[in-house]
Amino acid sequence: ESYYGRGEKAGSKEQRPRQRKGAAPAEKKSGAETHQEGVELSVENLQAVQTDFSPDPLQKVVCFNHDSTLLATGGTDGYVRVWKVPSLEKVLEFKAHEGEIEDLAVGPEGKLVTVGWDLKASVWQKDQLVTQLHWQENGPTFSHTPYRYQACRFGQVPDQPAGLRLFTVQIPHKRLRQPPPCYLTAWDGSTFLPLRTRSCGHEVISCLSVSESGTFLGLGTVTGSVAIYIAFSLQRLYYVKEAHGIVVTDVAFLPEKGRGPELLGSHETALFSVAVDSRCQLHLLPSRRSVPVWLLLLLCVGLIVMTILLLQSAFPGFL
Repeated sequence: ESYYGRGEKAGSKEQRPRQRKGAAPAEKKSGAETHQEGVELSVENLQAVQTDFSPDPLQKVVCFNHDSTLLATGGTDGYVRVWKVPSLEKVLEFKAHEGEIEDLAVGPEGKLVTVGWDLKASVWQKDQLVTQLHWQENGPTFSHTPYRYQACRFGQVPDQPAGLRLFTVQIPHKRLRQPPPCYLTAWDGSTFLPLRTRSCGHEVISCLSVSESGTFLGLGTVTGSVAIYIAFSLQRLYYVKEAHGIVVTDVAFLPEKGRGPELLGSHETALFSVAVDSRCQLHLLPSRRSVPVWLLLLLCVGLIVMTILLLQSAFPGFL
């Protein structure tokens, strides 16, 4: 039996309605439209448990399984702990990294991926190590620049219900005067072999998100920038430089089911970003318009006919 279920869901099962205080005039910055509104959240403390036991304890990441019945946590002591929800009874505990755990992702069939400050990314089946990730096998190599994994997320393969991808972000382990680029890697979710690696700029990436269908990737940076990529090709579609002006702490896509399509309207996707500036921004990606094949064929036929008519007019008796 799997501890983690067959998917991943980052968020709580229940949230009370928001109470809005009022709205301030909208402002625009670097192509991103922001609305400043006072928002008050009413929360209730159900259970509390200590999840990290280092001398200076800090929980750095928390992740639910697909139905929010289990909760995985990681922190500065390098241990992964799995808890039942809502009782918070501990059901699993193991040492995953030497030093801090930076991020973790829950996948199908009990798979768990962790990344840490020891420059390692590991795949676990419960508390058993399955394999470690090596992103530079089919990618760039840097003999003098150590990289570490900053973030990891599982995602579906569009139009392939059984398909699974893993996405990771690699950043330079040390800050340099001339910073080298960060990298985004797509992995096969079954073999955990790298499929594609692309540079995602010189701004240090702080967070990663995958859309519900696995079509898009969202990135935030320590300088406050926000970007949206195509998951298949790792091509950048949207970018706002310093949208927040300070570290982006998390990004999340608007759900693609329920009221999601209604709220999207004519846009292809929407990404929320939150940062240390206490702002939440909504980034809308306009639909990419494509020309129908029949229209292209019609234009080609028209061009051929016009060319023939022009030749006939310029050179009588040409045909």
